[in-house]
Amino acid sequence: MSPGTDRRRGVVGQSAPEPPAGLQLRMSIEVPSDVRYIEPIIGLVQYECRLLDFPSRYCALNVPVALSEALSNAILRGNDDDPKRAVNVRVSATSESIVIEVQDEGDGFDLEASTHDPADPANLEREDGRGVFLMRALMDSVEQFDGDGNVVRLTIGRS
Repeated sequence: MSPGTDRRRGVVGQSAPEPPAGLQLRMSIEVPSDVRYIEPIIGLVQYECRLLDFPSRYCALNVPVALSEALSNAILRGNDDDPKRAVNVRVSATSESIVIEVQDEGDGFDLEASTHDPADPANLEREDGRGVFLMRALMDSVEQFDGDGNVVRLTIGRS
């Protein structure tokens, strides 16, 4: 961001008012399994993050990287890169937390078995497991459960 701009409005002195207490934003998105949708979805969630005045690190790093990993796993692994299968993203954001659920049409996976420490010498050559590792490092909570398909829930709180 260049000097003289406000991250919410653009020009210093014309910033948007603080979000009212109790504001809750909800968003639901369904897209075909195509990696071209990852960036626009992340942009929408970043907008909500900024609108609720979360720390810029969360909006620029934590949420986008974790969400990118969850979306790419859903598209490429869960749905086998099949554009006939859908990925659903649900976001619930308040002034206190952001909860993102990414759902694919796959069979699911074992979250614990899919988490590998990439710095462990036994894992240096592995190509899998880094996404879940990053999600866990950047978010307060990462959960996986089966619903109508496989769901990964990412949660980050304000503090």
